[in-house]
Amino acid sequence: MSRIIVLTGAGISAESGIRTFRDAGGLWEGHKVEDVATPEAWRRQPAIVLTFYNERRKQLLDVLPNEAHLALARLESKHEVVIITQNVDDLHERAGSSHVIHLHGELLKARSDVHEDLIYEWKEDIRLGDKCERGYQLRPHIVWFGEMVPLLEKAIDEISDAEIVLVIGSSMQVYPAASLVAYAPADAAIYYIDPNPQVNYELARRQGLQIIEKAASIGVPEVLSKI
Repeated sequence: MSRIIVLTGAGISAESGIRTFRDAGGLWEGHKVEDVATPEAWRRQPAIVLTFYNERRKQLLDVLPNEAHLALARLESKHEVVIITQNVDDLHERAGSSHVIHLHGELLKARSDVHEDLIYEWKEDIRLGDKCERGYQLRPHIVWFGEMVPLLEKAIDEISDAEIVLVIGSSMQVYPAASLVAYAPADAAIYYIDPNPQVNYELARRQGLQIIEKAASIGVPEVLSKI
């Protein structure tokens, strides 16, 4: 049994029909990132931010895990698997993966705008006036650009003793998530699965890096058959 750490990005979910931020010239479903995914946007135009995430939540509920998600879930029957994802969807969990770290938050949760530890399961729209138990407005449980990544240290701890690292569907350009491979042991095998791989500084320094230029639903089962 090997200890396998999986880093997933938007590419794995795109195959299920979830549009990515880098689509359409860098616009996120027609919006600039500074208009919907920053604390400043939330303070300036909370109604627009809530509408944006409400629509994304509805979209998520209409899609299903794809073969890449399912293959990673099946991997747990033979290996110790931890998934560290940049994605805010729940497709890994729906596929059956039991140990998932969401670096950038979760779309199907809401949290207090003031008390960050007050987090709620949430599948409906979040509206202005929806409040936490202490009377503060609820916001999407998303780590916006410019905010700290609360689970980063936990992710570093997990990858620091990996035997195998799989990087799937990530542009490897969004930090600090893209830096995580630097914390893997020097002798860890690293597979980078993406149809358009971008080898960043941290990956370029890894000996034995194997690049599979394929979509996740094809490349992941192929790599897992060899592990």
